[in-house]
Amino acid sequence: MASPIDPDLLFPAEARTRAIARELHAGIRDLPIVSPHGHTDPRWYALNEPFPDPARLLIVPDHYVFRMLFSQGVRLEDLGVPTPDGSPVETDGRAIWRRFAENYHLFRGTPTRLWFDYVLSTLFGIDDLPSAATADRHYDRIAELLRQEAYRPRALFERFNIEVIATTEGALDDLRWHAMIRDSGWRGRVVTAYRPDAVVDPEFDGFDANLDALGEIAGTDTGTWSGYLEAHRVRRAYFKEFGATSTDHGHPTAETANLSLAEAASLFDRVRSRKADAADKRLFRAQMLTEMAKMSLDDGLVMQIHPGSWRNHSPAVAAQFGRDKGFDIPTRTDYVAALRPLLDLVGLEPSLTVILFTLDETSYSRELAPLAGVYPALRLGPAWWFHDSPEGMRRFREATTETAGFYNTVGFNDDTRAFPSIPARHDVARRVDCAFLARLVCEHRLREEEAHELAQQLAHTLAKKAYRL
Repeated sequence: MASPIDPDLLFPAEARTRAIARELHAGIRDLPIVSPHGHTDPRWYALNEPFPDPARLLIVPDHYVFRMLFSQGVRLEDLGVPTPDGSPVETDGRAIWRRFAENYHLFRGTPTRLWFDYVLSTLFGIDDLPSAATADRHYDRIAELLRQEAYRPRALFERFNIEVIATTEGALDDLRWHAMIRDSGWRGRVVTAYRPDAVVDPEFDGFDANLDALGEIAGTDTGTWSGYLEAHRVRRAYFKEFGATSTDHGHPTAETANLSLAEAASLFDRVRSRKADAADKRLFRAQMLTEMAKMSLDDGLVMQIHPGSWRNHSPAVAAQFGRDKGFDIPTRTDYVAALRPLLDLVGLEPSLTVILFTLDETSYSRELAPLAGVYPALRLGPAWWFHDSPEGMRRFREATTETAGFYNTVGFNDDTRAFPSIPARHDVARRVDCAFLARLVCEHRLREEEAHELAQQLAHTLAKKAYRL
């Protein structure tokens, strides 16, 4: 059977535009991957152990996969999704794979289908589609390959031609796996990123205990506003020792605040003493985005803001399976008013980089592109999460280029936990960008040599520059 990965995948149907897209893609297809933001597990690279089985590599950790199956009545327990309290779930990888394979038709038309076809074909040499009939044969093929040295994490890292990858760790993480990678002598570049949500969001589970732990780790008194801020500075410096060039902030909204020192200290006291109401907690998160921006101006870490997700929308699923189990839902998000306090303070600083993401596509042309198109500190992150898809990427370029241009964007990042899908995701982004550039050439809005230069920058250069890698 022919491979499902067609050479003209995602290229325009019109012949002349498709020919230009092919040429553009040929010039960037083999460029190294820069993955400046993601959620792969650093212990993979540190220990370099074989992945346990096909299901635990490709299904169990991937919320794109199990949320679709769950929506069609497949229980998360039956897909091996672990529970915080250790309640029994399916542990037979073959059984999990069979449930996935017999429901593979559910992914038709989705980006998950694109990535999965790509992984099966290019990584495992499987060109027929998963189904009940093929499940055991595919499982055995993948399991056999995963036992080989060539399929261990470091070998795949090198096979994927990854130049650098950033993982994301919480402020309390000891970064032991990054230390092990650094001390191992392996030449693969794996860096961390500072994610302080657990110690800046008063509604985060265990927030008070988290602040105590932050103070203990940093050697400061997190019972005071000044000591709390100093703890962040200490931890940010520690993360920089392990290659961090960025911070990441997953707030419910993009709201920022710029309180006086006395007001901020008083607000912190209310939060720390558990006297804060909902408005105080919201204001504290807003103030902390501004504080993080000020720290980034001082220490050079690029700041990423990922707002607008209603996290863990189902309390029942969150209670049974914990956070990040596919029930994060996009919400309407304001940027113009929300970011004004931060921008009034640091938005005109060309040495600061704040990368904005959104799940609210209506904000692209109305708010985000005009903001990034004038404030020196702002850049636009690529189409993210639910919009990390061919259509989402096209809409992003169409909605933002006319106002922000290409150079106020930051290329592509895959933002994934699914390690094998990284080459697929980057190739999809490169193909979509090449198709967009080819259209501009055919419409006489770009010269062909400019399109080739832009293709290189969108695939590689802009991400390295924006994330200071």
